Amino acid sequence: MATSTLRAVLFDIDGTLVDSNYLHVDAWVRAFADVGHPVDAWRVHRAIGLDSSKLLEDLLGDEAEKLGDRAKEKHTEYYEPLIPRLRRFDGARELIQTLHDAGVRVVLATSAPPEEFEALQKCLDADEFLHAATTADDVETAKPDPDIIGTALERAGVGADEAVMIGDTRWDAEAAGRAGVRSIGVLSGGIGTDELQQAGVAEVFDDVASILDAVRANGPAVLAPAELSPADADRAATLDGLRSIRALGENLHG
Repeated sequence: MATSTLRAVLFDIDGTLVDSNYLHVDAWVRAFADVGHPVDAWRVHRAIGLDSSKLLEDLLGDEAEKLGDRAKEKHTEYYEPLIPRLRRFDGARELIQTLHDAGVRVVLATSAPPEEFEALQKCLDADEFLHAATTADDVETAKPDPDIIGTALERAGVGADEAVMIGDTRWDAEAAGRAGVRSIGVLSGGIGTDELQQAGVAEVFDDVASILDAVRANGPAVLAPAELSPADADRAATLDGLRSIRALGENLHG
């Protein structure tokens, strides 16, 4: 398959466009302590970006079913007062606008709960340049499962080989890879280059400001998906087929 034209960029938000990861770490550490299952902050940090159920399973182990719901409630309790400390990363809004102005569809591909997404959306202040967005309400399972990526592609109206995913965690890269989408990593979430590359990212930038510099210098094509490997091409074709079947079913029952 030849190099594709870039038609859409899918963005993670937490840790990628907005400096929020360490606020989540603080809220989770306090939440786990409150439910009687303390977890070291470094372990929490490595789980940020996972689907919440998977995060709880990973960090609470056998006690996830017993303590998980209460821990989520406590996380919300501790995170909400931290929302005023959310900060948009330098270049985030400008990158979204630059892509939009170049005719590239920008989709926020996040599994954040709607109430958290609202705060992130306000912090970004880029609604006029967005094509679409996802939240936790849109899928049953979040990253590293590919459902969020599939939903984002649907809303962008593009194929997997016409998009790129930009995120800060291995979970973003793994979800993109399972959907047959090229991914680019940023270091702003606190995960190192080696780990991001091992998870499958094609390229690593320091942050979105660095990506903005590259796009301004070379145009959005600098992010364009290169030739897909046979495995990635198969995953992309499978995902596109499943989306077509689901759309047909919705039309038949709609």
